[in-house]
Amino acid sequence: MREAAAIELIRLKVHPHAREDRLERRGAAHYEAWVRARAERGLATAAALALLARELACPVKTLRVIKGATSPSKIVSRLDR
Repeated sequence: MREAAAIELIRLKVHPHAREDRLERRGAAHYEAWVRARAERGLATAAALALLARELACPVKTLRVIKGATSPSKIVSRLDR
């Protein structure tokens, strides 16, 4: 029988079309990302998730946007295995 995976919820605020790609931690589970990608076709969200994955030292595929896919304020879940 498999063990249940732990899920961590993270608040992420994305600022698209910024001068540089950077990520700042604002709290225990709150991050703010500035990405050079534009807010179209999910490009800014994908870039922000890549920054977050690098910061958390986890693969991007373990991160999922569960709320706010088209909004600057997002709730992201991280699946720990």
